[in-house]
Amino acid sequence: MTKNEEILVLTQWLSPAYPVGAFSYSHGLETAISDGRIANAQDLEVWLASVVEHGSCWNDLVLLVAAYRAKSGAERADIAELALSLCPSKERVAETQLQGAAFIRTTNAVWDCELPEMPYPVAIGVAASIQNIDVKTTAYIYAHSFISNLVSAAVRLVPLGQTDGQACLQRVSARVSKAADMAIDATLEDLGGCTFASDIAAMAHETLAARIFQS
Repeated sequence: MTKNEEILVLTQWLSPAYPVGAFSYSHGLETAISDGRIANAQDLEVWLASVVEHGSCWNDLVLLVAAYRAKSGAERADIAELALSLCPSKERVAETQLQGAAFIRTTNAVWDCELPEMPYPVAIGVAASIQNIDVKTTAYIYAHSFISNLVSAAVRLVPLGQTDGQACLQRVSARVSKAADMAIDATLEDLGGCTFASDIAAMAHETLAARIFQS
């Protein structure tokens, strides 16, 4: 597979058109917007930067790379279990499980694989490894897709203008690239987070009076 072909596969996997239901999850963002903690593009940028550098996006990247490099099914299963243990709320568990299961179902059918269900970032890493797609490219596009989905949610919820949303995404992209670069050299010992506001928002989402998103 050429580099351009790899990019096309990853773009398909991580496109909003791929049926994983990413559009229905806000990753706790809906709570933060409802509480008034995110009211404009500047607030959103700070929130996303924290998630990329110190939160769940960073952990997802480390897990993706570890799953990509795993040597056996047992090792992948251990990484999958670890991925679930890092989810701070019931809805975050469902978010990664359901998206991972949906990704595996479609990928197995289209690419003629026989992969078991795994949490979403683990599933992406394993599938990319089987298809011999470059791990760094995979990490870059996964992280960009992760943040793009949150920007899309914010555009609908704040509400935030489309141009402001894209400007925010462009500014955060440098942090996305840096995190992906760092994850390539990271190990599972580098897992960890310090985004308490994001985690608590994810926990509190279950009890919001009015909800559009599943998380």
